[in-house]
Parts: sequence; C-alpha cells; structure tokens
Amino acid sequence: MRWSFFVLAALAGPMLAGCDAADTPAGGVAEQIDASWARDAVFYQIFPERFSNGDPANDPVREAIEAGAPESWQISPWTGDWYARAPWESEMGEGFYEAVFHRRYGGDLQGVVDRLPYLDELGITALYFNPIFYARSLHKYDASSFHHVDPYFGPDPRGDLAMMSKEDPLNPDTWIWTSADSLFLALIRQAHERGMRVVIDGVFNHTGLDFFAFQDIREKGPDSPYAGWYKVLSWDDPATPEDEFDHEGWWGYKPLPLFADNADETDLQEGVREYVFNITRRWMSPDGNVADGVDGWRLDVATDVPMPFWQAWNAFARSINPAVYTVAENWHAAAEFIAEGDFSATMNYHGFAFPVKGFLIDDTLSATGFDDMLRVRRDAFSPVQRFEVQNLVDSHDTDRLASMIVNAGRLEYIFPDWFDYDRGERVSPRANPAYLLRRPDARERRVQRLVALFQMTYMGAPMVYYGTEAGMWGADDPDDRMPMVWPELVYSDQAEDPLGRSRMPDTVAFDSTVFAFYREVIQLRGSHVALRRGTFETALADDDRSLYAYRRAHEEDALVILLNRSENEQTAHLPGIGPDALLFATAAGNIAVAGSDSLRLPPLSGFVFRDR
Repeated sequence: MRWSFFVLAALAGPMLAGCDAADTPAGGVAEQIDASWARDAVFYQIFPERFSNGDPANDPVREAIEAGAPESWQISPWTGDWYARAPWESEMGEGFYEAVFHRRYGGDLQGVVDRLPYLDELGITALYFNPIFYARSLHKYDASSFHHVDPYFGPDPRGDLAMMSKEDPLNPDTWIWTSADSLFLALIRQAHERGMRVVIDGVFNHTGLDFFAFQDIREKGPDSPYAGWYKVLSWDDPATPEDEFDHEGWWGYKPLPLFADNADETDLQEGVREYVFNITRRWMSPDGNVADGVDGWRLDVATDVPMPFWQAWNAFARSINPAVYTVAENWHAAAEFIAEGDFSATMNYHGFAFPVKGFLIDDTLSATGFDDMLRVRRDAFSPVQRFEVQNLVDSHDTDRLASMIVNAGRLEYIFPDWFDYDRGERVSPRANPAYLLRRPDARERRVQRLVALFQMTYMGAPMVYYGTEAGMWGADDPDDRMPMVWPELVYSDQAEDPLGRSRMPDTVAFDSTVFAFYREVIQLRGSHVALRRGTFETALADDDRSLYAYRRAHEEDALVILLNRSENEQTAHLPGIGPDALLFATAAGNIAVAGSDSLRLPPLSGFVFRDR
C-alpha cells in the first residue's frame, strides 16, 4: 500500500566497502538471516483479483463487495475495454473513477494454479501475492480475517463462509481449513514442485470494518474481548439516540481502523500481537509442516508499526523457518530500518526504482548522477542485504513501467529524488488530464528493454509486476490494476477515455515480443552466477554520451554490461571488450567496431559481454 503524501526522506546512511555477499557474511543482525535463496530469485507480483479467472463459479456477488453498488451490479468482462462503463457504473455517477473500484473480474487462486506453467516458462522462481485474506475490497488491504483466504478466491465461497461463522477467532484450535485455504496450500505445493517460492502480504497495521474483532467491539462496545485491539476515540452511549463511536483510521481513513499499541506505545496491543503470531505460524507451518507453508512475507506499511513488534515478529518467524524472507514496504532510505527491525530486505524503491526512473526512463538524471545515487544507496545496505533487496520498477502502487516511459520527463519534479513515484495525483488522469494513456510505441519499448536488462543484471532480487512482461500499460491506481492480458484471449480495443475525450483506439493484446525479451533476459540472469551473487564495479559513466557500463564478477564468471541511454548512435571505449565477446543485446542489428577497443552502439541499446 502507498500513501501519496510521504514526508521526503534523506539520502541513505553510511557507506560500506563492497564485497561478495555470497561468500562474506555481514556483521550484526544480518548474520542471523538465512534467506539466501532470494539472491537467486526472480520475483513476480500477482494481484490476485486481476491475474486469471480460473473458476467462474466462484465469482464475487454484489453482497460480498463494498457497499454502494446498485442492484444491477455485475461481474465485469475480463476482455472488455477498461475505460468502457457498464450501465450499473453509470448509475453510481458520471465519472469513470466513481465506480471502477466496485468492479470485480473474478481472478482467483485456481487461475494462478492454471498459469504456473506460464510463469515457469517466463523463468519466475518466486511469487509475491498482494493480500489473499478475506476482505470486501478488490485490493484486500481491508481484511475481515487474517487466518482465512478470501472465500471468493476458492471453490466454495458459501460453504467456506458457513464454516468460518462457527469458529472462535480467539481460539486457534477452532480454526478450520476452508476450501479456499486448502486450495492456497495446494498452490504452494505445486509452486514448490516447480522450484518457486511463495511470499504473501502481511498487513499488521490495520484491518477493514468487517474484521471480526472490529465488528465485535461495534456490537458489544467496551465489554468486547477485543475492546483494546483498536484505537477507539469514543464509545457509543446506548442511552442516547446518537452513535458516538469513533476510531482512528490509517492516515485518517476510517474504513481502515488502526490496531492499537500497548500501554507505553512500544509494541502492538497484546491481543493483536498474539493473533498475528498465531496466523504467522498457521501460514508458515500449516499443520506443523514448514515445507507446505509460505516462504516469506511482504510487510505492508512497515514503518507505521512499532519497531519492537517487528523485532519480535521477525525472530518468531525465523524460529519457525530460518530461511523465511521478510521484506518491508519502505519507500524511503530503508537500510537502517531493516537492520533495526531484523528484516531480510526492503522493496527497493529508494535504492533502485528512483534512480532507474531518473536515468533510464525520464533521462533527467545524468550517467554519473545515476552511478552516484546507486552507489550511495547500495552501500548503505549490509553486504548481504545488497543481494536480497527487492528491486522493482512498477507495482500496484505506481503507474505501469510502459506508461512511465510514455510519460517520461513530461512532469515537473516536486523533488528530484522522487521522480513522481509518490505523486499519485500527477501520474493518473484522475487529477492530471495531461497524463497520456496510449499504447507504447517502438522507441518506448526499446527503453523498456533497457530497464529490464538493468533490472536483471544489477545487484538485488528483481521483481516483475504482473503483465509488465506481456506489454501491459496503465496509469496509477486503479489503471495499473487492469485484468492480465493472456495470449489466447481476444480483447476489445481501448477506445473509451476516462474523462470522456475522443482518442485513437489502442489494440490490447498479449505482446509476444516483449514476453520473449523478458524470458531471455531472465534466462541470462539465471545462467550467470555473477549476475546473482557477483561483485559490482562501475566501468563507465559518460554524461555527454549518456553511456553507462558496469562489471559483475563471481570467481570465473565475469560480465560487462553496457547501456546506451542516448537517443543517438554513440561510440564507447571499453578496453578488452569487443563484438566477439557479445552475449546479449537489447536492440536488433549488430554493434560495429569503430576502432581499437571502441564500439559503435545503436540508440537506446544495451549489451552484455563476457569479460575475459
């Protein structure tokens, strides 16, 4: 989850000498963390409701979603024009964005199971799921329970809900495994059989209004056994006709009631903490079997939760499985935060996504500025964490990579460090009519290939947002959450406009060329240990020609990666590197020898050479 008004953080902290984390343990906390599998991982982020509808029989019904949808509400067609409005949406208001959040497309866990061969072919080795727990919203950060998968992601929603109603949420001994829970465990087993790890979203800061504990305190008031779980501002007085109940919401948003801290505000309230620990054990070691449990957690709004809780929770999670991967959502300089909280890693917006957007996407950051920013932020992490941070570019909280490129450099920066990532009101037509919605052109796809090459050859674990590899585009939320584009489906053109303007229709279809490139560059990463565990050394940073090159090396495996971000053909001089050492290229056509140890490079191109 992301909020649009983050306080800007300072540049990351102390610089550390570089070394090979595969061979050299870090000091302090990092020595106790054994999530080294993440160094070899290529993550894939799945937004379950929009990934694949494998079982139309379990599609959500109007009563299961947020209030406000009219009686005429229906499931939206998977292949329809995203900006075309159904009659029920028009009933909810004149604007496209007034009803779109009430849409459901029927994505479910069976859809993920069915698509595991696709992910295998792509080369994915780790799945990160946005929340899968029971909730009314499409995004599911408003949980009704943490100990059950959403029944509408499973095969028998009605039966699951009936079973869940008979439990005592305070007593884990009464928790049953619903059909949706069981399907998720089956998905984990099948993923593990393919060599894929599974990471799920943990939202331990807030819930939804339908969360069982919040519902109980609304019914019983201060007499509820959950009375201390939330930050209640005032209780209702039954003797008065008014409802005086009030509570704190996340960033003031009442539909997401905040969990309460303990008396001295150093931890979560005891009951909340005990419940979270119980659900942690449940999903990491179902029925006592760690091999059948999740391999990691992505922790939502981690900076909003007290640090002592994270220290205790991370220790508890590792007591269940020492190899668990815990990654904190932190958009700022996160090195000190993840070290203090004993996390494995962070979603590396600050150390990876921001510099990538500045240099490769927007072309507003120079090659030396790019190199300096990468170095300072890379060196702030421990030698182990540099290889395990989660390197993403786009996600459910940003506009899509392809649309970032289409809109590159068009917006004035509020602060150059942020590159518009946290300016949701500026990267969506919801409040910025100048934001372009069109399909990327051939030049913009060349830039995307440069970004993908850097992502797969830099230090850290790359993460691909679902559909980026299929060529999808889209503005910030909700337009970054369109249904996945699959090869066998025929989609309507994107011809409507969210603001009612005329536009040229864009063809929507699976882009096999983009997919093939991602598969090949992921294969490249998997074939070279230097790209996963090797040292990093800058070889060239040329501002005048927008050239950047670096060396990755591990024992006998050494590669040089050369990027030409310029819109023009450029000549690069790298001693000892020639066309005969070329392993991989992003652009069609051959590089040319311009002289001794000099290479003539096409515009917007990237190359990987074997360093002999």
